[in-house]
Amino acid sequence: MLQLPFPLRDANASSGPGGLGDLPEWDLSDLYPGPDAVELKRDLDWLEQACVSFAEDYEGKLTELDAAGLLTCVQRNERINAVAGRIMSYAGLRYYQLTTDADRAKFLSDHQEKITNFTTPLVFFTLEINRLDDDHLSRLLGENADLARYAPVFERIRAMKPYQLSDELEKFMHDLGAVGDAWEKLFDETIAGLEFDVDGETRNIEGTLNLLTEQDRPLREAAARELADVFGANVKTFARVHNTLAKEKEIVDRWRGMPTPQTGRHLSNHVEPEVVDALRSAVTAAYPRLSHRYYELKRKWLGLDRMQVWDRNAPLPMEDTRIVGWDEAERVVMDAYAAFDPRMAEIAQPFFSKGWIDAGVKPGKAPGAFAHPTVTDVHPYVMLNYLGKPRDVMTLAHELGHGVHQVLAAGQGEMLSSTPLTLAETASVFGEMLTFRSMLERAETPQQRKVLLAGKVEDMINTVVRQIAFYDFECKLHDARRNGELTPDDINALWMSVQGESLGPAFDFMDGYETFWAYIPHFVHSPFYVYAYAFGDGLVNALYSVYADGAEGFEDKYFDMLRAGGSKHHKDLLAPFGLDASDPTFWDKGLSMISAMIDELEAMEG
Repeated sequence: MLQLPFPLRDANASSGPGGLGDLPEWDLSDLYPGPDAVELKRDLDWLEQACVSFAEDYEGKLTELDAAGLLTCVQRNERINAVAGRIMSYAGLRYYQLTTDADRAKFLSDHQEKITNFTTPLVFFTLEINRLDDDHLSRLLGENADLARYAPVFERIRAMKPYQLSDELEKFMHDLGAVGDAWEKLFDETIAGLEFDVDGETRNIEGTLNLLTEQDRPLREAAARELADVFGANVKTFARVHNTLAKEKEIVDRWRGMPTPQTGRHLSNHVEPEVVDALRSAVTAAYPRLSHRYYELKRKWLGLDRMQVWDRNAPLPMEDTRIVGWDEAERVVMDAYAAFDPRMAEIAQPFFSKGWIDAGVKPGKAPGAFAHPTVTDVHPYVMLNYLGKPRDVMTLAHELGHGVHQVLAAGQGEMLSSTPLTLAETASVFGEMLTFRSMLERAETPQQRKVLLAGKVEDMINTVVRQIAFYDFECKLHDARRNGELTPDDINALWMSVQGESLGPAFDFMDGYETFWAYIPHFVHSPFYVYAYAFGDGLVNALYSVYADGAEGFEDKYFDMLRAGGSKHHKDLLAPFGLDASDPTFWDKGLSMISAMIDELEAMEG
């Protein structure tokens, strides 16, 4: 199935605006030549028959299989996943290029429905895997090394065993997924179709959010107020989407007997609840020495008595406002990757030369940025909305890191390549860190160093503090929804309850800011996704400190970690580096790196 890509950050003419140069766009022909391609029809026909024959051959018979038979069964299931994934990747990526196009939306919906219908007979597979006796499965794994490779897959499937329903109900839940998909598409289409009138120009949401990083303060304020007005005008729709999806989740969780709304996410991330709780506790305890302290510094730099929400991502007064062209952005990131290890640059190069990146901003294109792995016998695709800001260069480094990770992990095959979200951010954040450190080394003046440090601290606060605040908001939202329908005002109040605490006393909050929860896609597409960012940032800060200390063989260990994909638990992946995320002090190491950068910024103030 399509692993829906979610924007990881807060077009296409051949040449970008404002001197950006030639911006690349996707060539999706590596998936299919076009929406009417005979190859697509061939794969759909094959998939329909493969699902039928799989069910005929195996339903009710898994307990009778020997090791070789179970291996064949797993490999046939993997092939079905690969073909379905290719179809949905093509339909999804084509849709994200132009979400306002009715034909593309219909194409995506039709193929989602077909594949849901085709794969419904396969629901028995995981249910029967969970009925296998522990000793029986262990014996089969011990008899066949090729089958034993899939042990992590069995482990993750069987983690859901306590929450499994009857076969009939599981098939019903599978079919019902199409309804949730429809609500998600409503959100996507509503967001993509919003128009914002600022300074005499009509913009989409991406272009309007970008104004919040402009030097011109009145322009930032105008953008923030227009965002608030448009969100407010549409808040009933957004509240309905959240109410419906949160209620659907509550029903499913209740039937499955999941103890918390977060349980499903933790299981899919293959991470223990206590590890996430330790991360959350460490970050919230650090708010005063991170975000509160940094924004007080920024308030002084901006010469303000009070910070307003439109000042949060404002550039510093001394910041270089020039636009970074695409060629320069490519060079900066590729140089940083190559300096770490030439193999990293070699893996990244085809993204630029073979149509694997869609960079420009255009009407109707999905906002944000993501890297989508498609399937293991093709390659990932990266989407950006590149406007030439320094942060856009860091976003390129981030998404390209995802792409490198996905290329390396593809060798694990369809069922083992996908990395849990908590580890999926590792290569992306590490790629950002490499690019940042490279730029910091080239800083020619204390002022340049200050701007770079401040930018990195700000990005880390957005990745760690802001995402944990988002996580707290989601926890409150899902808890509250269990007690009944939430009005827009109810959701607004939950949003504001985490904002002051996380951003600190330097801020005032304008009327209308209470609706800014409405545009965050993660809340809709993938509840509780957001803590993975903080997890990834803390993990990478700890990893980078090991690298900076000159650990022998770090590069080879790093590539081995990425190649592992989803085949290993975070404990096993981090052990070669002497790190352990379950250690309560682990998260403090990463937070201390952010704090040390703020120390340096404070010292620069004399």
